[in-house]
Order: sequence, then structure tokens, then C-alpha cells
Amino acid sequence: MNQHLLSSPGLALAADATTTVNYQRDSQNFITQVFADQLPAIKTGLFNVHLSQNIIVQPHWHTNVTELVFVISGEVTTTVFNPFTQQLMSYRLGPGQVSEFPKGWFHWIVALQDHTHLLTIFDQPTPDIVYGSDFLRFTPKEIVNLAYCVDPNEYARAVAPIQESVILGPPTWCGNQQRTGEANHLTPPSPYQGYR
Repeated sequence: MNQHLLSSPGLALAADATTTVNYQRDSQNFITQVFADQLPAIKTGLFNVHLSQNIIVQPHWHTNVTELVFVISGEVTTTVFNPFTQQLMSYRLGPGQVSEFPKGWFHWIVALQDHTHLLTIFDQPTPDIVYGSDFLRFTPKEIVNLAYCVDPNEYARAVAPIQESVILGPPTWCGNQQRTGEANHLTPPSPYQGYR
């Protein structure tokens, strides 16, 4: 924090983490935020996340920040792809428990209960985010075919419904295609069972 900012007569050292909406899927699933725009003196930043069961903070990665997930209520599974071991690392977390996503590592979060509330806290005042949905919809079908031998027309059909960034999924237009409990069978047992 620079001295000029600290000596400003308009210095604010408090903000409301519930007022600036970053993304809203519906009334139960939304993200509010506190970053440099809301609190200029901040050296970190956070998303205040509210989720229902089986809602996912979609696969994504950050080019400039490390992220800490802190569960306030409910339960989640956090999963991150370790680029060094080529393995997924999943953690089942409840209230008061945390997990970390290192800068540049591909990750996602799945809510295992309704009324889940968590904070995602960053080590910089503004995170860059690369959404998996954007990566999928903007990768040309010919490149997917050339790189992975995936039928280009099947790929184009598969990603055609993704018309915008999907931040909290599944998208509301998905309807009955989302199966209840689908995410639960992908959830590993809690490594923190002794804490509860």
C-alpha cells in the first residue's frame, strides 16, 4: 500500500462484502466481491460465494493469483489439477476448513449441501480468471481434431450450447439434464473427518 493512499482524506479501510455482485445464477447461487474497486487500500481480494447442492464453480484457473477457499457453512469438494504429478487433488471441506489453489493450476469447487457459503481469498487485489467454458467454446473444432483426434462435428455439437462464460453451473438453461446427486459420487471421503 503506498503512502499517498494512506494519507488521503478519503481513505476507507472498510467495505461491505455483500453489496457488489460479481455474478448471479439465481437467488440462491451468487457471488459478491471485495477487490480494489470496492476497497482501494486492499492488498488482497475476495469472492463471497453462496451455493446450492450440486452447483459448481466451474473449472477455471488464475494467471496471476493463488486462491484460498474458506468454508463458512455447508460442505464442498475442491479439486485442483497438479501439473507436476498430472493428478487431481480433491478435498472435502466443511465449516472452518480451507484448501488452496496455486497460481496457474486448473481447479473447481462443487457444493455438496444447500446453503453453502464460502470465501475465496486471493493474494492480489484483482484476479485474472480463465474460464473453462471460454476455453471450450473458443477452441476451433479443427484444432481439437488435429490435437486430439476428436471428431470436429461432434465437438462443435457438444460445445454449441455454451454461448457465454459459465461461472456457476450448470447453466439455468440446462434444465433436467443435470442429474440430482451426480456430483456426490465424484466426492472423495473427507481427509478431515476427525475434525467433526
